[in-house]
Amino acid sequence: MDKQRGFLLIELMIGLVIGILTSLAIAQIMAISEGQRRSTMSGEDAQVSGALALNALQRDIRQAGYGLGVNQSALGCPINGDKYNSKALPATLAPVIINDGVGSNGEDTLTIFASTKQGGSVPLLVTEDHLQTATDYAFVVKSTFSAATGDYLLAVPAAWVSGTNECVLFQATGIYNASGGACANGGSVACTKVGHAQGSLAYFPSAGYPAKSYLLNLGSSLRYRTYSISSNVLQITELSQSAKDAFPEIVNLQAFYAKDSDSDGVIDSYDTTTPTTVADWKKVLAIRVALVARSTQYEKESVTSSSPEWDLGTAISTTVSTTSCSSGSGGKCIALPVSHLADWQHYRYKVFETLIPLRNFLWNS
Repeated sequence: MDKQRGFLLIELMIGLVIGILTSLAIAQIMAISEGQRRSTMSGEDAQVSGALALNALQRDIRQAGYGLGVNQSALGCPINGDKYNSKALPATLAPVIINDGVGSNGEDTLTIFASTKQGGSVPLLVTEDHLQTATDYAFVVKSTFSAATGDYLLAVPAAWVSGTNECVLFQATGIYNASGGACANGGSVACTKVGHAQGSLAYFPSAGYPAKSYLLNLGSSLRYRTYSISSNVLQITELSQSAKDAFPEIVNLQAFYAKDSDSDGVIDSYDTTTPTTVADWKKVLAIRVALVARSTQYEKESVTSSSPEWDLGTAISTTVSTTSCSSGSGGKCIALPVSHLADWQHYRYKVFETLIPLRNFLWNS
């Protein structure tokens, strides 16, 4: 009978070495694969966060000026009045305000102003002079269509002059129609009026609001919303409320007013200078915005060597200093700084940008 033989010690050792080497190779492949998967997933997170943040900005900027744009000569009118729900009032009648470089690392902030009136915000034409010394605490108007008790109304002169006849915000205390209902002063004569509190008179300009002034209906609440960056998060702040985190890993926000300087209906310049006159506000046709989203995955190797660029193209001038784009597109680029972030070179970044028309003012121009 043949003798049975087992494995020699050297054969066992060779098999063990082969097994170890195979395990190491598999582990290395798994590690590389997992790293690539995490980079891909974190890139997708940045894509989603950036896209959602840009969509929110687009939605609000498109809505900006709703209910405010009936007469462009009111643009820039300073707003006075009692505090809105014990909170500070918006400073100016304008659809969008860009505060340039006010963030801790030079980020911009964007503030959007619009009415919240459902079913259409219709302005109310004032048909009789309403003096600061009026004893009847109501505006006589041509129609009270769409107005309701409790709505916030903005009294706007036919032509405003800073420091003389500014806009005043007040709340409607009663709506009185010609078809019936008592007048605001308690009489029984048929009338078409919007009542207000006696205290509102103190905020009216000395000349009051003459006939052909009008009341803008802002609804039962104001949409006055500010977008800003804090701790790598895009935050939203409602009027005089605390900021709320909205979109994570948004690390930079920059914006321009897109202006038509020669009144031909075509945008020909970008700048960050907030208009101060009616004529300057009429030049603003759109807002151009850029966001920088950062991936959540820390990479062991350096994957970013310079700040992301925002390509503005070549057709439109800008007051901001630009350089030739490193991508070779031939456009004019501005850098969107991210070097203030810890280990910034070990993360990936993506720029999201768009041009958003101020449609509520364009339709009424």
